[in-house]
Amino acid sequence: MSQAKKKVILLIDSASEFDRKLLRGIVEYSNDNGPWQFYRMPPWTIWDPDGEKRILERARNWKADAIIGLWNPTKEPQLSSLGIPVVLQNYHSRSSAYSVITGDYIGTGSMAASFFIGRGSKNFAYFGLSGVVWSEERRQGFEKTVSQAGYSTRVLETESLDNTSMIASWLVGLPKPVALFACDDAHALAVSEICKVEGIRIPEDLQLLGVDNDDLLCEISDPPISSIALDVEKGGRMICRLLDTQSKGNWKPFTVTIRPICVVERSSTKRHLIADPIIEKVVNFLDDNFTRDLTMAEILEPYPLSRRSIETRFRRAMGTSIWQYLQNLRIEKFTRVLVSTDLPLKEIALECGFRDTDNIARTFRKYHGISPQEYRKH
Repeated sequence: MSQAKKKVILLIDSASEFDRKLLRGIVEYSNDNGPWQFYRMPPWTIWDPDGEKRILERARNWKADAIIGLWNPTKEPQLSSLGIPVVLQNYHSRSSAYSVITGDYIGTGSMAASFFIGRGSKNFAYFGLSGVVWSEERRQGFEKTVSQAGYSTRVLETESLDNTSMIASWLVGLPKPVALFACDDAHALAVSEICKVEGIRIPEDLQLLGVDNDDLLCEISDPPISSIALDVEKGGRMICRLLDTQSKGNWKPFTVTIRPICVVERSSTKRHLIADPIIEKVVNFLDDNFTRDLTMAEILEPYPLSRRSIETRFRRAMGTSIWQYLQNLRIEKFTRVLVSTDLPLKEIALECGFRDTDNIARTFRKYHGISPQEYRKH
């Protein structure tokens, strides 16, 4: 006898890249392990008069097994009457009563700051959305990492993108050149468009980085916007896998954390802010060749200076050593390949330029605090 199909109500939009990837992960799991049945209702239904009532009625009449998506946080108690698993996307805040789809927002902000610091940036800015947990924590992660490097962050958080004159005034007043991290790609695109009007050159005056890696929003900008990619599809599959282990009347809240994967670089950041022309050439060489088995002699051979002199100038310009910069590039690529493939660790390590593959787990743990296996699993 075939197993009954699981019925799931989706209160998930399809306009943003994040939501589309989340839906894609859910559908992929269904195709591989179901099939499940879905009933998608636009998430703004919850803000309509009697919107929650209609959703609850649909869940009861359809005999839904679970709900995934957005919900009015002030009306969460209504969901308890259904007696089924509920997985809520956090927006203004995180739910304490139901399962949660959240993100490593602080880690995302820290990744953005580390990226800019590695490019030699000295001036930093954050543009975000006020009153929402994901933007506030991305700012916190960005500010903390910038501060640890000895710099400060200029911040603008608004309730909407409508007040373009205020945003323009803030952008014009930023010290140049500046590295600006936007809370998502929509805010990054708004910055790009205002910069065009105000004559602020990207990336010469302002390097710009967003979040979500929304190809359409990033590529519609001139120049195209660099963005942090998130492992959203994996999050969608994880939600379904956890729901599959639960049944009506016997479920416990869980948390699915969506992690940042890497910076997908486009033209809005493709410029190292390095005044020293020799060090700029060294950095560009490392960026292009870090997967090779490089020696220090090969790196420094073109320059009529001592190794000590170049290493001192490199540390002054980049805030780190040549060898550490090389290791950072390799770990960043290793992390990207790790979460996007099932390749063995040693094979990934060789692909990323590591020759001491036996110690890759130890090296990885120094950067991320957990083993590669744990990072891939979560």
